[in-house]
Amino acid sequence: MHFFVFVLLALSVLFPLQLFAQARKALTISELVTYNGKDREQVLFAGAKAEGKVTWYTSLAGDSYKALIKAFEGKYPGVKIEAYRSNGSEITNRMVEEAKARRSIVDTIETTEANLMFQREAFLLRPYHSPFFAAYPEEAKARGERGLYFWGTARESYIGFGYNKNLVPKDAVPKNYDGLLHPALKGRMGLTIDDTSSKSIGAMLKTRGPEFVKKLKGQEIPLHTIIPPALLELIGSGELIAGAAIFRNHVIVAQQKGSPVEWVPMDIVPTNVGGVAVAAQPPHPHGALLLADYLLGPEGQGILEKYQYGNAAKNYGFKRWRPEREMSMEKYEKELERWEKLLKETGRRGA
Repeated sequence: MHFFVFVLLALSVLFPLQLFAQARKALTISELVTYNGKDREQVLFAGAKAEGKVTWYTSLAGDSYKALIKAFEGKYPGVKIEAYRSNGSEITNRMVEEAKARRSIVDTIETTEANLMFQREAFLLRPYHSPFFAAYPEEAKARGERGLYFWGTARESYIGFGYNKNLVPKDAVPKNYDGLLHPALKGRMGLTIDDTSSKSIGAMLKTRGPEFVKKLKGQEIPLHTIIPPALLELIGSGELIAGAAIFRNHVIVAQQKGSPVEWVPMDIVPTNVGGVAVAAQPPHPHGALLLADYLLGPEGQGILEKYQYGNAAKNYGFKRWRPEREMSMEKYEKELERWEKLLKETGRRGA
């Protein structure tokens, strides 16, 4: 008897996770999404290791998602991430087609809030509990039933005024949207033809009204069919001196490379949000929740901040504006179309 107990103790030291997984009854996805025991991480890791992998759909760009994968797999050996990276629309379309074919492939999703809203309305997501939700303000979470949430904000990108500090006089740097009308900026401040600039037009309408947008037309703003980082390069090189819809994180990255650019927030700051959700029927439920917790927790957030993404739980000294939160998906799409139309009427075709 003593020998048997000794063997069990020895095995528990050598193979604690394996014995834990065998001793505990497997939980269903319905049970897992509400589980908040102190051994939550241990339960999820044991189950995820038995599952072997987790499938992650993400719209994170560059090396950030690769860094997250490397760190996650290092912390949880035996749990491999299979990632599909694309833009939010492609991810949503893929999930819709998989649902039509009755194929459950994705476990965890990280993408923009507008796409998550569509996925929720299409019943592609399952609300869940994470111990890390407590650190986030209510506006950074999408509430479901029973105290669960459909997603939490994992990353934010902030749209404001970017400029070349060597070319814009200090007294011409705007402190708010009214400052965009300064004579020094006339004809030398660019905008891109995309949702980034359209949201900025929406922010101007919200804070200053339609008459202000009409006045902005007098600034002869060239419109460019390029992405915001490319517009920032034109600002850094001096081809333009400023941009009214520039991402804060792009400016920080450019500064690190020696570009003479700066960023300031306006009255409100249009905020692009990337949230973390769990699929309605994840084939690897333990892995799905383990990855969601990791992305929302301090380690995942630390990695994303290294790539200059904003943290929804932090105060950066400006007022965020997330138009998706103020209206239905249908109304938001109509408003975005209206803002885009005003954008094209306000500026003049550039390059």
